[in-house]
Amino acid sequence: MGRAFIGSFTSAGGRGIVMADVDPDTGALTVTGAIGAVADPSYLAVNHTPTGPVLYAVSETAPGAVTAYDIAGPVPRPICTPVGVRGDEPTHLTIARGHLLTANYGSGSVSVLPLAADGTPQPPSSVLLHEGSGPHPDRQLAAHTHQVLPDPSGSWALSVDLGTDSVQSYSLDPETGELTLHGEITLPPGTGPRHLAFHPAGRHAYVLGELHPTVTVCRWDAATGALEPTGETPLFPEGADGTVSPSAPVVSRDGRHLWVTVRGTDTIVVLALDERGEEAEVITSVPCGGHWPRDLALHPSSSHLYAANERSGDVTWFDIDHTTGIPHRAGSVSVPAASHVIFA
Repeated sequence: MGRAFIGSFTSAGGRGIVMADVDPDTGALTVTGAIGAVADPSYLAVNHTPTGPVLYAVSETAPGAVTAYDIAGPVPRPICTPVGVRGDEPTHLTIARGHLLTANYGSGSVSVLPLAADGTPQPPSSVLLHEGSGPHPDRQLAAHTHQVLPDPSGSWALSVDLGTDSVQSYSLDPETGELTLHGEITLPPGTGPRHLAFHPAGRHAYVLGELHPTVTVCRWDAATGALEPTGETPLFPEGADGTVSPSAPVVSRDGRHLWVTVRGTDTIVVLALDERGEEAEVITSVPCGGHWPRDLALHPSSSHLYAANERSGDVTWFDIDHTTGIPHRAGSVSVPAASHVIFA
């Protein structure tokens, strides 16, 4: 039996970090408990340390913080008190070169927290502030970093900034924890990029626009740390801006399909990728099984997708047709204010 951890918004009635067993054959989730001590743990990450696996959670609050749990045993054990990130409303976090990185939406910054040998996060060694704005009158008055993640080679870190219509690449010094801006691409004004996902071959990335519902295909050069936009695929006909809000991209492990959750239509859009991952084409969409899908996760077996439906308060799972890439609803479980699913 596998395990899943589900983030949820305590400010909207969520239970905090929800724990669930995962049936290895059907992918079905069975909720087993919750950790309610964390405020708004909207996004989670797992780190495999020499002493065992550690679960991290952001507190999407102002000021923001991260917490950490030893999950080697059946009941998660806290290994630290909340550690401030010197930024507001962190929406995403990741592990890179022995450090924990957070994307701080409210302050438009990226924080770097060194990790002790047992995975315990330390106070930030570096905080990099973004500057800029975009044309959207409500969402782009300032920088709003929404995601930070390592590239597949592990040599670089990238962040996606919704407020400045940009994606930044950084170098990270593993000794000092210093984050240095290396490069930046700017997308068309008003795109509002939210998240990106890499192709498994590591040579392409797909940037999802939240304000303008598009997927921007980019070429990625790990040798030079260069990201280059090469094409754009609309998810909907013109005029959809303001009525839909794409949230999460996931690429299949065979590199043949890209799935995108969309709030507003409450759907999962299915895109076909060509053999090299250079082109993306919308082929269909299916209902997400709930309302306002904030995130989408792929099971380690590659056989199931999980949509965290924030406003309907549930997680829906799907069986994947590996030939067509089309997900088929298989079940759901109640998780109030669900925001993110991760497996451990």
